[in-house]
Amino acid sequence: MTDRRPLLRAIFDAAVAAAHPDTMLGRHLPPLPKGRVICLAAGKGAAAMAASAERHYLDEMKLDPSRLIGIATTRHGHGVPTRRITVIEAGHPVPDEAGLKAADDTLRLAAEATPDDLLLVLLSGGGSANWIAPAEGITFAQKQQVNRALLRSGAPIGEMNVVRKHLSRIKGGRLARAGQRAAAIVTLAISDVPHDDPSAIASGPTVSDSTTLADARAIVAKYNLSVDDAVRRALNDPRNESCKAGDPAFARARFELIAKPKASHEAAVKVAKDAGYETVALGADLEGEARDVAAMHAEMALKARAEGRRLAILSGGELTVTVSGNGRGGPNQEYALALAALLKDTPAIAAIAADTDGADGGAGSASDPAGAMIDTTTFAKMKSLGLDPQAYLANNDATGFFSQTGDLLVTGPTLTNVNDVRAILVD
Repeated sequence: MTDRRPLLRAIFDAAVAAAHPDTMLGRHLPPLPKGRVICLAAGKGAAAMAASAERHYLDEMKLDPSRLIGIATTRHGHGVPTRRITVIEAGHPVPDEAGLKAADDTLRLAAEATPDDLLLVLLSGGGSANWIAPAEGITFAQKQQVNRALLRSGAPIGEMNVVRKHLSRIKGGRLARAGQRAAAIVTLAISDVPHDDPSAIASGPTVSDSTTLADARAIVAKYNLSVDDAVRRALNDPRNESCKAGDPAFARARFELIAKPKASHEAAVKVAKDAGYETVALGADLEGEARDVAAMHAEMALKARAEGRRLAILSGGELTVTVSGNGRGGPNQEYALALAALLKDTPAIAAIAADTDGADGGAGSASDPAGAMIDTTTFAKMKSLGLDPQAYLANNDATGFFSQTGDLLVTGPTLTNVNDVRAILVD
């Protein structure tokens, strides 16, 4: 079989390029205000977005550097050089002290905005963990514990964010409330959530929120999350209700999506089509348990193989893993491992599953794998090493499995985030 790994990597790279700040942020940036541009950014693309904004305002618009200030909070390893906007690297997926201080400083800068200033908020996936500002009465350690419990629960990102919004002083519209004296609040966002819900991206710090404290309590109960009594009290405190539509905080606020998973999905589909494959595009909003989705896609691939079709099956979205073992990995690696278990005796099939931010699960290191690729060489390695994929699935240890087969995809930070890219090539 022809080596399909270069094509799989090209599919991934096309999806990433379609959402990179350098290619699309500049044309969306608002005009200069009378006063300052106060840039507040959060997420895995925050530093790259801030640097792009600097180039636009300082180099193209010739803004006096003293009129541009701000803070960009990003994941460890995702920083880039900037001139006026301070870059803070913070924890993700579990928040850390750096994110705690950055969120406090962000709220302070927002509150200092005057009626002549533009508050420019740049958001990308990961902002929920980067901006950590626990509600009154909750300690930082208790907030971290809630995040860990949510990550292990298998809850989709939307439900995680409902809980986060109601335990925060910055999420759920509260950043807009802090900065409502500004002449304008303009939020430009790269979507990493299914269906591009503005209130879900970085937990909606500048938009209204329709979810309630009751919704958050229901999610805690649904997943039987172990949380401290202080957290339960906070979720019963009306002062922690998120900002609703009609709040004065949004009177001068505008929100715009500048990159969506759909565009990246379409870019990936185009690469497969250009390579001569019939394509099945399953969309950019898939959700579900990684191994269950893998089983459905494996069935489609096996059917195509039996029918002699040359087919590419492509999908995006954000899958989840309900953790029961103590291994390492993320939803893309688990999806790939489940595929390997189901396709191990099938020639002429290759697949990739990777996160467009360059990190799939992991421990928060810039060197964490983005995902994994599989093909017939994977299946041969499984046999020669005596590896049982089901045993590794049972322990949620996809990283351990693919470390031995040599199939981990390590890209480093991509400086954007529009969810996942999955492609199965059937020849």
